[in-house]
Amino acid sequence: MTRFLQDILRQPDELMKTLVLLNSHKRNSLESAADAIRKARHIYVTGIGASWNAAVGAGLIFHAGGVPVHMLEASELLQFVAIPQGSVILALSRSGRSIEIVELLAKARSAGATVIGVTNFNDGPLALEANIPVVLPVPPDNGISVSTYSALAIGAAAIATASVGSFDTQLVASLTCIVAETASRIPSWQKQLTDTVWLQPGAAYYFLARGSSIASAFEAALLWEEGVKSPATAMGTGPFRHGPQEAMRKGVHVAIWVDRGQMREPDLAVARDLAYIGCSVLLIGHDLPEDAGDLVIQLPPSPPHWQFITDIFPLQLAANQLAQLSGEDCDSFRFASYIVQGEDGLVLKGAATSTRAKSS
Repeated sequence: MTRFLQDILRQPDELMKTLVLLNSHKRNSLESAADAIRKARHIYVTGIGASWNAAVGAGLIFHAGGVPVHMLEASELLQFVAIPQGSVILALSRSGRSIEIVELLAKARSAGATVIGVTNFNDGPLALEANIPVVLPVPPDNGISVSTYSALAIGAAAIATASVGSFDTQLVASLTCIVAETASRIPSWQKQLTDTVWLQPGAAYYFLARGSSIASAFEAALLWEEGVKSPATAMGTGPFRHGPQEAMRKGVHVAIWVDRGQMREPDLAVARDLAYIGCSVLLIGHDLPEDAGDLVIQLPPSPPHWQFITDIFPLQLAANQLAQLSGEDCDSFRFASYIVQGEDGLVLKGAATSTRAKSS
């Protein structure tokens, strides 16, 4: 068993602990963050790497709740944006030490902005220097971000939910049940992935989604790049229909996340057309037709805009499985360092012996 798979299998327990923590010891920090956001004229949501993917789901919750936010990954926010005084920056970072986050903290101070820091480590600069730190101390993953990614995604989504409505005990109980149900489905998903033709070494992979599941699409592409060592493309299902479909042909493999309530039938139509072209199609969602793709992953039902906290699980398992089929070591990295602390070129020195992915 790979250490990547070990991290995936312990993930449900870590997420249930995170939900309990947010509804108990972190409740004051959560409410302080929501209060600061409600009072701000300008709100930025940011992160980099897997932490940026984790921020995407929260962005959708803000927008769905009628609270416009600026979604900018940290290097762009750092280098190209003049931050207005009094802004609030919701920053996600697993380690809290990535160079872009550290320098962004200084820029935020100079601009008179309030930083809400969601992080997994209490000794990183983000935890120590944020005006409102929300530390979710899950044990670090061996390499590829698994529980650390999902915990940040839940933390940011909880803040967004509290800002536009209420992150209450009823929602926490519902989400906890969903995570538990997801854990019970992992063995059957593993069997599906063992038996499927959708996983094929060397194939071209596209990941398509809408709403909060766009976070999972982009995270899946990163899992392919970090774990399978293979290029992958992620985008919204809507933009995919405006040109990128021209790249589709027999042998291209496509994963589509289907939302429970919105654009369900149009997305199933996209899946049918891709199959007609000759693509191999994976569908992920709740109560999907079993014959709608080459592989159909059935999810438990989630509250609106919260499917993304569990719909990444099947693709984590898939990345681990495909890495094994491809003869790639998903537990080590060829080029990346655990924490990117410089901005020049690629980080190569000592990377061949590193057993942990870059942390953002």
